[in-house]
Amino acid sequence: MEFQSFLVATIAAHIGLASFVTVHAFATDRDAGKWPFVTLAFGLAGIAAYFFYDEPSESGRL
Repeated sequence: MEFQSFLVATIAAHIGLASFVTVHAFATDRDAGKWPFVTLAFGLAGIAAYFFYDEPSESGRL
């Protein structure tokens, strides 16, 4: 795969993953906070952080 094709595919995947985080947060009535931006920058690591490393809010929900 050429570098340019790889770069375009990576950018498209990161945008898709960030969109998923945003839609999931909206659908579950959860504050997305910084996670769409983290996911946009780091991809799958941002998804993992969104689901596993976010601290609970005052209401007890994630």
